[in-house]
Amino acid sequence: MVAHITFHLVSPEKKLASIDAKSVSIPGIEGDMTLLPSHADFLTTLRPGVIKIEASSGSQEFVVTGGFVEVSSSVATVLAEKAVLKGEADRKLFEPFIAEAEEESVNASDKGRARSDLRVNDLKVASQVFD
Repeated sequence: MVAHITFHLVSPEKKLASIDAKSVSIPGIEGDMTLLPSHADFLTTLRPGVIKIEASSGSQEFVVTGGFVEVSSSVATVLAEKAVLKGEADRKLFEPFIAEAEEESVNASDKGRARSDLRVNDLKVASQVFD
């Protein structure tokens, strides 16, 4: 059995983390989940929120605005839309994403409005981490 899960966090700007972790908590599109060594393989979308990494060296937290995660038994890779260390982030990080999502919601067809409204809500909830 694998003793750790190798976690990679990549944003369009740069690779933010490559850590051998005990566990990784992520904001999945269907809800929060914790990845452990020997996790089942899957691919999912991330919603805006906080990724928490627990490692032997301590813990780290990153704020993400969305993206994708691919998981195998020993590796989890997050391709983030935007990601920063939680300590370096503030509510302003979410403002342009919220404005864009609200505009998309206004212009969406009836069929797409529910998805757009959900994105607006997810971004607003994630930004409340800084209240």
